[in-house]
Amino acid sequence: MIPMLHRLALQGVVLAAVFLGAGPVQAGPQIGQPAPAFTATDAAGRSRSLAEFAGKTVVLEWWNPECPFVGKHYGSGNMQRLQGEWTGKGVVWLTVDSSAAGQQGFVDGASATALMRERGGAPTAVLLDPLGAVGRAYGAKTTPHMFVIDAKGRVVYAGGIDDKPSTDQADVAAAKNYVADALAEVAAGRPVTVAASQPYGCGVKYAR
Repeated sequence: MIPMLHRLALQGVVLAAVFLGAGPVQAGPQIGQPAPAFTATDAAGRSRSLAEFAGKTVVLEWWNPECPFVGKHYGSGNMQRLQGEWTGKGVVWLTVDSSAAGQQGFVDGASATALMRERGGAPTAVLLDPLGAVGRAYGAKTTPHMFVIDAKGRVVYAGGIDDKPSTDQADVAAAKNYVADALAEVAAGRPVTVAASQPYGCGVKYAR
């Protein structure tokens, strides 16, 4: 009993701490409502927009390469597996870095490309959002914070990647992966069973 209580207490501390530094953000889009339009520059210097991917399922993944919660999912290979599996099925996967210049997680295009290559990442593109316009439009609070947009342009999932709010890579295997489940249901033409969950991770380091 004591170890379980200790684990729950630690999880409570993690959940209380992860939002520090996120700064004020908008509430974000409602489930079932149109996803906010955006345009951002990717790591290769190209202008990318949500409209470019009309008619496709899109995943948005908020990313901070220095965040230990992000490290859990990249260090275990979990995020790369999801990216590779679903982009291989025609899903667009956009990894978004909303860290401001001078803040933890800020990278330029060359660094973002090198980091993704080094870690075996396979998103469709890495979007650079140092002014936080995309992040604030979606109410992105943590890294990772995940959104799934269906082919009709509606937000059908928003929240954490899974139900294990920790930095322990060993938790990945036993976790319920909300993003994988949502994508599978969308692909099968079914409603998303768990359409929203509490995001967890490091607070997004927005420009003040």
